[in-house]
Amino acid sequence: MESDDRRLLDAAGILKTFAGGVRALDHVSLTVNRGEVHGLIGENGAGKSCLIKVIGGVYRPDAGELRFMRQPVSLSGPAHAERVGITAIHQDGGLIPLMSVARNLYLGREPRRFGLLDTRRMNAQAHALLARHGLHVDVRRPLGTLTPGARELVALLRAVLADTPLVAMDEPTASLQPAE
Repeated sequence: MESDDRRLLDAAGILKTFAGGVRALDHVSLTVNRGEVHGLIGENGAGKSCLIKVIGGVYRPDAGELRFMRQPVSLSGPAHAERVGITAIHQDGGLIPLMSVARNLYLGREPRRFGLLDTRRMNAQAHALLARHGLHVDVRRPLGTLTPGARELVALLRAVLADTPLVAMDEPTASLQPAE
């Protein structure tokens, strides 16, 4: 029998129904242990994105139970999920195209000095982080001006900055070109 101390996520009997009785998730269960990588495969409309949104706190399940690190959780939103230890990257990246690359990386956890946004430090940290991962762009430019692949890298690095034990990604390669 496998040790429970490796257990990160248990989703058991998750049910999610939308207006008009559309059942997106019908008693879905998933277990994720530390160090594992899972891929959800299914037709369009099978509920993959919906499950990621439940795990990431965007949707609340109508029934079922989520446990994170063996503790029951009832997520009130994405920020709560992140505080618990779960980061979700959604198909749209969850980023704001008109904001700078640096602001998108640090959105909701911007460095501050004397209570004010420390733009200089944020830009320097963002530049260093992107450079370490091979992306050399002006971090002050709007995120929307980057290629889809570069925007996806920013979304991934935002998840890295969150430093959570679980990262759930919804179709992270959907917007990429074959070369990317």
